[in-house]
Amino acid sequence: MNLSDSWTAGQQIVRVSAAEAVFSSLRTAIEAGRLPIGTRLSSEAMLAQQYGVSRSVVREALRSCASLGLTETRTGKGTFVISDHVGGDLALGQYSARELTEARPHIEVPAAGLAAQRRSEDEVQLLRDIVAAMDREEDPEAWVALDATFHAAIAKMSGNRVFEKVVSDIRDAMANQSETLNMVAGRQADSDVEHREILAAIEEASPEQASEAMRRHLAAVDAALDRVLNR
Repeated sequence: MNLSDSWTAGQQIVRVSAAEAVFSSLRTAIEAGRLPIGTRLSSEAMLAQQYGVSRSVVREALRSCASLGLTETRTGKGTFVISDHVGGDLALGQYSARELTEARPHIEVPAAGLAAQRRSEDEVQLLRDIVAAMDREEDPEAWVALDATFHAAIAKMSGNRVFEKVVSDIRDAMANQSETLNMVAGRQADSDVEHREILAAIEEASPEQASEAMRRHLAAVDAALDRVLNR
């Protein structure tokens, strides 16, 4: 069954957050049963035309639908509705959101502390540049890429190659999670504030404050995840 034009007719998306609007429309249709389990969604090009947005916006929305366990993309066949409700976890490629939640505090909290202790001025300036770019960034996909770069830079600043390697390994999953939580839970503005607090602690060369700022940030991410999965 293909996505019908009937329920999307006239639903041109006015850009506030185009990807969020497309995602919300698709999610509502799936959960309400207007797109039943087994439905094959229209192609990215067709959805983009129906909603009056770019294909990249549609891809963002579809990634979040997949992360929530609502849809699945099958190579060469298309994207299909596989559930009419959010699952108990987010599917983030190689890792799940719960796996990230369990692991990240043991990696990124001490990494932030070591970064504050060992950072060079050039490394601090790099973090400032990343945070400033995130504050200015209006494109959700570009912001998510900067978010991943921010966390990877702190792991590298720690001077611990194990932390650096682990964060690099989970980077794509973190970006996917961040994109989904921004879209579903409106996390971007809060994350910007939390990143500035982490940066300030590292600038002050305070391992304790940097560790605590990172801990608060990860706890906020976990709380947002719980709201999404238990809504």
